[in-house]
Amino acid sequence: MKNIFRISLALSFIVMTGFRTAGDKPATTRYKCMVQMTNYMGEGAYIVVSLIDARGAYEKTLYVMGSDKKWYPNLKEWHKAYSKKPANISATTGASVSSGDRSVTVLEIEDAKINSGYKLRFETSVEDKEYYAKDLEVPLTTEALAAKSEGTGYIRYVRLSANK
Repeated sequence: MKNIFRISLALSFIVMTGFRTAGDKPATTRYKCMVQMTNYMGEGAYIVVSLIDARGAYEKTLYVMGSDKKWYPNLKEWHKAYSKKPANISATTGASVSSGDRSVTVLEIEDAKINSGYKLRFETSVEDKEYYAKDLEVPLTTEALAAKSEGTGYIRYVRLSANK
């Protein structure tokens, strides 16, 4: 009888510890992100999608379009912040995006960041061409996440939609 009590006590502890650990992870939503590029002359654009906090400071890299690390310093603002707070971005890296093309990726965003002053920054660079530190910034609001947002450089527009 003592063994059954000990086993059930141990199982209860394991189950409760597992639930608590799973509960510590913040709730997130996956958003499909479609980037449509303008028609420009030149190589494929490198694009970084960053999470920017309510004070305007870099918080996290959500996605990098362009996998050749030698071009990362051309994304000046992101590279400066990323160098101070490096993270493994290999799982969030894809191909650069050429003139007139579109790219569809998935961004995972914490639900607590929505309607809290955060925004997504799309930073772009093309080899031997102009660099746009803020080609596009999308406020993380319910309204902005449902709208089409126009870029100011190589990005024509971005559309986001909850990926359910």
